[in-house]
Amino acid sequence: MLSKVEGLFFIVVAESILGTLGNGFIILVNCIDSVKNKKFSVIGLILIGLATSRIFLIWIITTDGFLKIFSPGVYLSGNVIECISFWWVIIHQSSIGFATSLSIFYFLKIANFSHHIFLWLKGRINRIIPFLMGFLLISWLFTFPHIVKIVSEYRMYGNITWTFTLQTGKSEYFLNQILLNLGVIFLLILSLVICFLLIVSLWRHNRQMQLNVTGFRDPSRDAHVKAMKVLISFIILSILYFIGTTIEILCFTLSDSKLLFSFGLAITVIYPSGHSFILILGNSKLTQAFSKVVQHLKCPAREASQNSIEGVRRHRCRIIQ
Repeated sequence: MLSKVEGLFFIVVAESILGTLGNGFIILVNCIDSVKNKKFSVIGLILIGLATSRIFLIWIITTDGFLKIFSPGVYLSGNVIECISFWWVIIHQSSIGFATSLSIFYFLKIANFSHHIFLWLKGRINRIIPFLMGFLLISWLFTFPHIVKIVSEYRMYGNITWTFTLQTGKSEYFLNQILLNLGVIFLLILSLVICFLLIVSLWRHNRQMQLNVTGFRDPSRDAHVKAMKVLISFIILSILYFIGTTIEILCFTLSDSKLLFSFGLAITVIYPSGHSFILILGNSKLTQAFSKVVQHLKCPAREASQNSIEGVRRHRCRIIQ
């Protein structure tokens, strides 16, 4: 019988598989669309980059959690800590960066402001990805020295346990965590500002439409609402992600409970896994492709049921004859 820790980790693995399928679907649809059009669009590149980083993030979190829970000796030996730490920072910041780029893209495409700065940015929407790469490079240059410092502290203590931070100092450990996430915090603040500006744009648009009442459906309002749903869901899932990560950190500083750590891990994986399905539902192209896949999967089931019903009818006719 599974223990509570093993049961929670089984949930983490299930979340990881679903997240991989969802993000893989996003990559596949956008790659097929790019091949058909013989070019990559900005939104396509952002979605492909976001989904790819999410898949790597899901499995590096899951692998890191598995080693910490079930094989702490392997985790603390060799270069495992160093390798996971470096890759986690690169993939995690890339994931948040692509998500913020998606928010900026929706904002510049949908919002309606007459300010000259907004119009200047809107005319340079295709430069989002180069700007993202530049920001991530600068963020990595500031982050990597702190990773080297943390890893070197790991190696200084021979008997590191789940409460190793009690030896190095809790305040210093939390300070290192804040420094590691400075770039991510900036991107999340930027997403909050964009969400607020979208709300302002929607309010102004609704006010304008009330002055010019028509009986037709308003596509601009629908686009505002859809973009806001995606942005708000991203912010909520990001908050859950940081709650889960905080629980994991607290397991090192205040408690050595593997059960609490597994619970935090399950919450953490919700962000990269669940957001993929929200993106599918919020994007018309992805929604149409997903509907086609569902219909295609339903057709064989319908054919099988119809064949079985037809077989039963034939069998009854033979009995009657």
